[in-house]
Amino acid sequence: MTSATGIPDAAVIAEGVGEDEPLLGRAGDASQQEGRPLYYNLIIGKSAPNARYPPLTFFSGTAVIAQAGLVLLVASIWASIFLHPLILFSAHPLLNSAGILALTESALLLQPTHTAAQKRQGTIAHFTLNNLGLALLVAGLIVIEYYKFSHNDTHFESPHSILGLITYIFLGIQALVGFTAYFVPNLYGSVETAKSMYKWHRLSGYVILTLMLATVTAATQTDYNKNVLDIKIWAVLIAAVLVLIGVLPRIKKQKLGLKPKPSEALGQ
Repeated sequence: MTSATGIPDAAVIAEGVGEDEPLLGRAGDASQQEGRPLYYNLIIGKSAPNARYPPLTFFSGTAVIAQAGLVLLVASIWASIFLHPLILFSAHPLLNSAGILALTESALLLQPTHTAAQKRQGTIAHFTLNNLGLALLVAGLIVIEYYKFSHNDTHFESPHSILGLITYIFLGIQALVGFTAYFVPNLYGSVETAKSMYKWHRLSGYVILTLMLATVTAATQTDYNKNVLDIKIWAVLIAAVLVLIGVLPRIKKQKLGLKPKPSEALGQ
């Protein structure tokens, strides 16, 4: 419910969750409540309590859908790997799927933050998980390239490998811009100029998440998967859709500049 000014009615916004509005839901939904630990952001849902089942309040948003998708994705890949004899190549999908898991969780952690203290804590956690995810993905790249060189195999010819290369390039740029804009803002001339990069960093992050999921989907069509691993494309597609359904609706309109904050709407 909103007033005549378009400002969300305080009665429908839970205390301490802010007034940012996600793509799906009301102002204050999918926001970290003040006093709640950061890890709640991995499952947090609606701001208003569930009247009939209060404990379900934090499980009523879309984050749990993303978690279900991640579990299905990682389980599908790891089960297929460990049901076959382990070789050097096995480390490639294991490391890459773990990297995607870490990067997605880092986004889920940061999305609901809205106060300065939460954003600072969330950014440090986001930075740490991103470093872990990138390290895993780079290790996965090294493994597959070493494997292909040692077997005189072709490089970057399949849709999977081409998508993977594009994703790695975007990830490198994303990591560089994200780190410098937040930790070394003077490189952009001023703190305000660096902050203007944030919305583009967020937007490109969601594009990269989609690219990573597309790359995994393409991997199911490689000869090695068809002949050996047999990771099901339907399982990966369902998992990818669940992850996107879980992550994208939590995007805050104000953080992407799609909607002004209430104070800005009043000219304050």
